[in-house]
Amino acid sequence: MKIIVGKDETEMANIAAQHVLSYMYTDKRMNLSITGGTSPRKMYEILVPQVKDKPYFSNVHFYNFDEIPYRKEDREGVTISGLREAFFTPANIPEANIHKLDQYNYQTQDERLKQDGGLDMLILGIGADGHYCGNLPGTTKFGDGTCRVENDQRLKDRILPEFDNVVEDVPEYYVTMGPRSVMAAKNLVLIATGTKKAAIIHRILTGEVDENVPATLITLHPNLTIILDEDAAAEIRKHHVI
Repeated sequence: MKIIVGKDETEMANIAAQHVLSYMYTDKRMNLSITGGTSPRKMYEILVPQVKDKPYFSNVHFYNFDEIPYRKEDREGVTISGLREAFFTPANIPEANIHKLDQYNYQTQDERLKQDGGLDMLILGIGADGHYCGNLPGTTKFGDGTCRVENDQRLKDRILPEFDNVVEDVPEYYVTMGPRSVMAAKNLVLIATGTKKAAIIHRILTGEVDENVPATLITLHPNLTIILDEDAAAEIRKHHVI
């Protein structure tokens, strides 16, 4: 495990962007799974001008690791739509290099990844409750591959803001790469910013591995890099973890 701390969110984003680029500059196929949310926004802003319309990145293929469909299933889901807005569209990523996980193909996702050579790198965010991808406390088990998760009212309330608080759009389920699928990636990169993430970063690095805190599992991955800003690293610095 390697832990890298930038002085602020901008430096963290620059470090993360350079880390991603280091995988992209290769002469073989490179399979990357990237995350949505707020943590990687600055990273994508840095990456876009360095990636856009560069033919030497034609070897790089992108995957989403979860998807929350609209209830009517009349448009692309929340995750892929967010990734298009933040990165794929401004970076002009060819559609042939975007491999969507959705509600229609999740049952074959793990086999498709295997046929593609597996994920070379998976970039994760982390929630204050220790969730990553769609692996929230009380949803998936450590042994689960890519799977469907049924939304109880707690989960519906949680994802409601993703649908601009339009209740009628909230689905009965979502799909996600489970812990077993995530751990199969060759390299994991966890990024986190802000004081709200400080406690959970400390927990996963110092506490027991526990299914109730899903992200504790990824600390067992043999090739894990954690990239933080000073705020997210505050607790581990305070307790001299690094």
